[in-house]
Amino acid sequence: MSTLEIKDLHVSIETEQGTKEILKGVSLTIKTGETHAIMGPNGSGKSTLASTIAGHPRYTVTSGSITLDGEDVLEMSVDERARAGVFLAMQYPVEVPGVTMTNFLRTAKTAIDGEAPALRTWTKDVKAAMQELRIDADFAQRNVNEGFSGGEKKRVEILQLELFKPKFAVLDETDSGLDVDALKVVSEGVNRAHATGNMGTLLITHYTRILRYIKPDFVHVFVDGKVVEEGGPELADRLEEEGYDRYLSGAGAAVAPAVQA
Repeated sequence: MSTLEIKDLHVSIETEQGTKEILKGVSLTIKTGETHAIMGPNGSGKSTLASTIAGHPRYTVTSGSITLDGEDVLEMSVDERARAGVFLAMQYPVEVPGVTMTNFLRTAKTAIDGEAPALRTWTKDVKAAMQELRIDADFAQRNVNEGFSGGEKKRVEILQLELFKPKFAVLDETDSGLDVDALKVVSEGVNRAHATGNMGTLLITHYTRILRYIKPDFVHVFVDGKVVEEGGPELADRLEEEGYDRYLSGAGAAVAPAVQA
């Protein structure tokens, strides 16, 4: 079992108005085999947390720590984090002109594992994963995300997740922009990857609809850069009914006890 541990994390960015603190003391522990959902209103710091875990240079950690099995993640470069087992499914996947899906996937897999996958097995795995995600076989020869629809880009993110087999997957609003059919397909891909028991999932979302397909073990409510409440799946059901108003009005200022050990 692997553990991703975030302790009292404070993160800031530089703006035209000066330094702005976004995360204000976030603590969270995720173990392989667990699914954690982070929910909250716009601007609460959810995506900042995802980007900080992945190593985005825009975000400055001013205090606190992130460790993976005791190793200091903050001292790792972006590619070192990927090799250590951290995967980020981006909210807005970027286009990579001139690089085909086939070349990108095999090159990335080789970089992560330290050796090239056996060609025959790899080709079989890629085809099977693409079929499961309902990605047309022709996409393998297209440039990464170039001309893809929003839903196609999100499916390609989950294709990477299934093929790269990370220890921890951070899914940054993977449900945004998806219709019901695409949401089901993407969720099934995440569930397949998670079913091995070798991956922990941090699922960031505004809405509960994806949680109908990906069942969280723990739910954390983010407001103003802090976790203001934690609970089990029933907390997501309550948010569906009540929304975030009670937290925004200050009623959620005290953090409820964490439910995980």
